[in-house]
Amino acid sequence: MSGARSERVGILVGGGPAPGINGVISAVTLEARNRGYEVVGIYDGFAWLMKGETSRVRLLDHDEVSRIHFQGGSILNTSRANPTRRPEDLERVVAALEALGVRHLVTIGGDDTMYAAHCVARQAAGRIRVCHVPKTIDNDLPLPGDMPTFGFETARQLIFELLRNLMEDSRTTNRWYFVVVMGRSAGHLALQSGMAAGVTTIILPEEFPDVVHLETLADVLEGAILKRRAFWQRRDGVAVIAEGLLERIPEGELSGIEGVRLTRDEYGHLRLAEMDLAHILKTIVERRFAARGDALTIVHKTIGYEVRSAPPIAFDCQYVKTLGYGAVEFLLNPAPEHRGWPGALVCVVSGQLRYLPFEELMDPATGRTRIRVVDVTAPMYRIAREYMIRLEREDLEDERRLTELARAASTKQYAMTPEEFRRRFQHVVTDLVGGM
Repeated sequence: MSGARSERVGILVGGGPAPGINGVISAVTLEARNRGYEVVGIYDGFAWLMKGETSRVRLLDHDEVSRIHFQGGSILNTSRANPTRRPEDLERVVAALEALGVRHLVTIGGDDTMYAAHCVARQAAGRIRVCHVPKTIDNDLPLPGDMPTFGFETARQLIFELLRNLMEDSRTTNRWYFVVVMGRSAGHLALQSGMAAGVTTIILPEEFPDVVHLETLADVLEGAILKRRAFWQRRDGVAVIAEGLLERIPEGELSGIEGVRLTRDEYGHLRLAEMDLAHILKTIVERRFAARGDALTIVHKTIGYEVRSAPPIAFDCQYVKTLGYGAVEFLLNPAPEHRGWPGALVCVVSGQLRYLPFEELMDPATGRTRIRVVDVTAPMYRIAREYMIRLEREDLEDERRLTELARAASTKQYAMTPEEFRRRFQHVVTDLVGGM
């Protein structure tokens, strides 16, 4: 390596952990050092830079990063500190980076961190160029060609394995599991892990055209339980529920639940992990069955934190090396058409590195990063739905099937007529976007 240049490359991590972060740090550091640049690792995202603090950093070298791509977590930690809320915070971030000699910044994060990266690049006005590496297990950044964000494939694999174990436990013990899977705004992780595992049913926020009510979610789940009893004579099952449904539920509905406390993060998002949606739905559904004199055992579980800092699988180890190299190439050896860009997101399309200007990734309606959601008209969702046990139109239109469903909902204490069943569950198959 030649003598270090006066300009430095900086790296920071924002948002939640995701498998592969350390692989990006490694790839960026090794390639930038090979090109003669010092690399500054910045701790805790934007948290200290916002305060004008320049001591919470470290110079990264070859020996300490050459094998960290196997590790989960982040050697630089991470945070949700938001430098975009006040103009003076952005000014301090840029001033601190300049004081550190950072003229090239790599940000690793999801939609919020990318928005912050865009704002930093704009504030720096060409003095600091920024390249964002898309990281989130939610897979909700709008990358072209359906390419996943890094960390998603590892999270999907691990959740698949957990669901596989829960499915066997469910069958063995004759009980239902309600499993909430992380994903703040989109249901990609719930859909793909649940589809791979072959769970009984999956519920996504994208299925609902507008707001979501807890009673409606309970109707979907209750209908699935009754249908499984009626036509398969089974009292077990696993329902995967996307965490992002919480953002669609009216806050007044949530705040009225005992023990629920609504709080928000630095970017204004509800802290979803602090609300146990699986337990809330379990309680509602169990009460419904108990009111009819029907004992039903439901186990509730939330999956997310278990996979965020897991060691990455081979796909993500390889993927992040490409993204890290691409970030360095954009910053230190840009193609002529990219030289005037203050910042961009790096991605891979059809095996080729590609750069997307931040402006193209912003939602004109909100001014924030666009979110990639599940397309419920696409083949993946439609095929997954074919294998789910959910109430469908034919169940309510076919009198024989309707009679069997009403019988499954009846007990010695309560007899439900077919017409009552139809009235009760009609909206489940007509009002949801994904209804079949």
